[in-house]
Amino acid sequence: MSTRQPRVGVGVLVMRETRVLLGERLGAHGAGSWAPPGGHLEFGETIAQCAIREVLEETGLPVYDVREGPYVNTVFTEEGLHYLTVFAIAAAADGLPRVREPGKCARWEWFTWDALPSPLFEPLQALFATGFSPILAAPGT
Repeated sequence: MSTRQPRVGVGVLVMRETRVLLGERLGAHGAGSWAPPGGHLEFGETIAQCAIREVLEETGLPVYDVREGPYVNTVFTEEGLHYLTVFAIAAAADGLPRVREPGKCARWEWFTWDALPSPLFEPLQALFATGFSPILAAPGT
């Protein structure tokens, strides 16, 4: 019997008008791919609380109007990891995102959903493949 357990990750699609914030991953699994801010759901935390905390920790940007979005189930075979990634959609306050965890992220950039960079982090790629659009689910729409 395996003692490995799936983990819950929260990916935050931070929106400014029709653009989404993505960072180039470093270090951990998925290095060199592009992903939204996010991290592990902590005990007792709501998805919205996790989203607000992770975006602030990673980018310095406060977010608001956080909405729960879809989820994807991803097994990273080579790393022996299994994640259920719940996406949240949030609006970003004014300001520039900063790399606050330089060992995990090289840079933050804004992209339109129809012109995302490559390669995408596996959970984001899986979400994109479903046809989901954060533009339709974004705060204020």
